[in-house]
Amino acid sequence: SSGINAEWPLRPGAIDSTFDLEKKRSVPVKYNRELWKNTIHAMKRIQEIRAKRQNQFIKQRLKAGKKLELKDDEKEVEHHIHLIEPKVTVEELYNAALNKTKQKLQEKKKLLEVESMDMD
Repeated sequence: SSGINAEWPLRPGAIDSTFDLEKKRSVPVKYNRELWKNTIHAMKRIQEIRAKRQNQFIKQRLKAGKKLELKDDEKEVEHHIHLIEPKVTVEELYNAALNKTKQKLQEKKKLLEVESMDMD
């Protein structure tokens, strides 16, 4: 087994250079204080790198969820737009109808004036 799951051939962490240090740990090495210090420092640095990569991966996965959530919110607003838009009152409807009627009367008057001028 190569350590890579068949369902997730490119999953993060499957192919990661930070695992190289773990592969070397079972090799016997003569004690060396400098090597020991460097190894401990490297282990801490590798933990930092792993944590950073894992956080980056999680953020990347959450981006898709945020986009879907935004689309769902937009659909909900469209569906419930009547709750957001102000309702039109009866008085506003009456005034709008009155204005339309006035405009139609003015247009008819203009037509009559133009026709009377043409007859003269």
